[in-house]
Amino acid sequence: MEREAALDRVEAIIDAVDEGPMPVPVREVWVYGDVALGLDPIDRLDVYVTKDLLMRSDDADAAAEFERSHGVKGVGKSVSAEWAREHPEYLRANDNGYAAPEKCLAAQLLPDDEPVHLEVCNAPFDKNVRQRLKGAFDRGAYEQVLDPRGVQLYGEGQRATETMAKLRGGELPFPTLSGALEMLGVDEAEAAEIADAVAAYRDRQEGATVRGDVV
Repeated sequence: MEREAALDRVEAIIDAVDEGPMPVPVREVWVYGDVALGLDPIDRLDVYVTKDLLMRSDDADAAAEFERSHGVKGVGKSVSAEWAREHPEYLRANDNGYAAPEKCLAAQLLPDDEPVHLEVCNAPFDKNVRQRLKGAFDRGAYEQVLDPRGVQLYGEGQRATETMAKLRGGELPFPTLSGALEMLGVDEAEAAEIADAVAAYRDRQEGATVRGDVV
């Protein structure tokens, strides 16, 4: 993916979040990995969004309405009923038939044919980096480590315009992935092993992908 096209896609994602509505409130948008390093072209564009949970139903009738019309449960509880009525074409469910916020976000924000990965979590990027690193060690699943080399481009309704300009100019210095992991306290040999596992996992991915996480 050409770097300029990748950053244009990021701008389009931020535009959509800023203009709304979204299936769930989006608090932050980050990019991480290859695009943060100034590489051109990049193998995949990695985007991270921090979402808020819907704390109460925003429409008492929506759940039954969308279960009848679309076979999807939980509208108005896990995703916004207002959003679902405006964008029913983006409504997606998990394996249990309930509206899946991360899949709905991916359907709205990502074209299917672009190599873009979307991470969706209720926790901020830096907190989830450490949580995922701990989980990877506990399970021995190094490929699930979240690359800590991230750049925040949107937060609490504000765009990081200067940061985007620096990103487009390739002006943000970052270490290698193994070096970044060592800065988080991982020893050198394990950091190199994790970096290899993450690279191999990314190489196996095709098209648009999404992962939802709750911390």
